[in-house]
Amino acid sequence: MTIANLPLIAPTVPAPPHPTSPKLREAFDQFVGETFYGQMLSSMRKTVGKPAYFHGGRAEEVFQGQLDQVLGEQLAKASAESFTGPMFELFSLQRG
Repeated sequence: MTIANLPLIAPTVPAPPHPTSPKLREAFDQFVGETFYGQMLSSMRKTVGKPAYFHGGRAEEVFQGQLDQVLGEQLAKASAESFTGPMFELFSLQRG
């Protein structure tokens, strides 16, 4: 077999990323943002001790959990897109 008879192999060019739907990006931002901010708020609450006199007991703890959830949702809506961009690009590349 001579060099002239070898089949030509074209260099592989990576395919352009698949177009992603805005709904997928929104769901990704929401999930990552709420998870990140939820964990952050939970960690922050653990660093603060309970006050000696004005603690609301179990009801206050439940309310704080719900408040943290709402704050996490609002923070995710406001700013999750700014730090989830690189993560979403990697996610899109892995989806192929």
